[in-house]
Amino acid sequence: MNNMLKSLKLELLELPTPINISYLWNMGSILGLFLGVQILSGFMLSMHYCPSTSMAFMSIIHIMQNVNSGWLFHNIHINGATMFFMSMYIHIARGIYFNSFNLTNTWMIGVSIFLVSMATAFLGYVLPWGQMSFWGATVITNLLSTIPYLGNDIVMWVWGGFSINNSTLNRFYSLHFILPFLISFMVILHLIFLHDTGSSNPLGTNSDMNKIPFHYYFTIKDILGFTIIMIIFMIVILQYPYVFSDPDNFTMANPMVTPIHIQPEWYFLFAYAILRSIPNKLGGVLALVSSIFILYFLPLNKMEMNTNFYPTNQINFWLLMNSFIILTWVGAQSIEDPFVLISQITALIYFSTLSLISISGSLWNKMINL
Repeated sequence: MNNMLKSLKLELLELPTPINISYLWNMGSILGLFLGVQILSGFMLSMHYCPSTSMAFMSIIHIMQNVNSGWLFHNIHINGATMFFMSMYIHIARGIYFNSFNLTNTWMIGVSIFLVSMATAFLGYVLPWGQMSFWGATVITNLLSTIPYLGNDIVMWVWGGFSINNSTLNRFYSLHFILPFLISFMVILHLIFLHDTGSSNPLGTNSDMNKIPFHYYFTIKDILGFTIIMIIFMIVILQYPYVFSDPDNFTMANPMVTPIHIQPEWYFLFAYAILRSIPNKLGGVLALVSSIFILYFLPLNKMEMNTNFYPTNQINFWLLMNSFIILTWVGAQSIEDPFVLISQITALIYFSTLSLISISGSLWNKMINL
């Protein structure tokens, strides 16, 4: 038992950590914080939520108006998802910029966490049973119909009927409740792989000479990061709780009335814009899936030294970041010119830059060997 405690202390507190990592490396611990916040607030909400098409919308109103501090847990949960994905995107961008994908196992499980988190967020968005929840779920689940031969059968199997109904809401609620525990398990694997190799650093070097114990140097740094992000979070949930919410979702779901403009939450807009940029339905779905799965191929870049300070790589990275931002903006616009053309051009830049990053390491190695 004593040996196990010593080993745990060595892993968590005395982990050799690069001395030069910046506050961008705080995003991992902040993601862990918000995962805990989401699980706790979601558990509190689940005690009063009713997964029924006739009562789901009213149960949210009941939580907001009648349950003690229900409004607070509701605001924490809906805005916690926003803060979680904001931290996730910064975390991924930092990993791309500083070649953290060279830690292959850590990167692969991290991308898998991202995928499962997107699925969990989508399922949760359906639960309030507002207009945008219902029609967003209808659009996204209908994408499964593009699967050859089995598509329509799979859609009806997911729905539990011929349209989104009570069975759909029940199974979405069950999955939304259970997936965060899968994410927690994957996070543990993520940390095990990270502790096995050690963190990356801005210089991209692996020397053990420039490392210091994690505690107390970086625990203090993490606590400062927690304090700043929680201040921002509290300002949002207490002063601007619905700044990221869609007004249509304050209307109960009505299958007979289609919203003028159907769109997902902001953190899915970049993928939604890529989906809409392809005129063909199957092509759009493949592009949508590829926009996430392309991250799995970044470890093909085998450059050991961080080369992102090179001007060409700087241009490539910031083209990627700007394409992501523009796609997010275009995803919230109407499907008309010039937005369709902008999304097509930007989607091409998005895939091109990520492809260049994945092969740039081997190109640099060949140039160095010459």
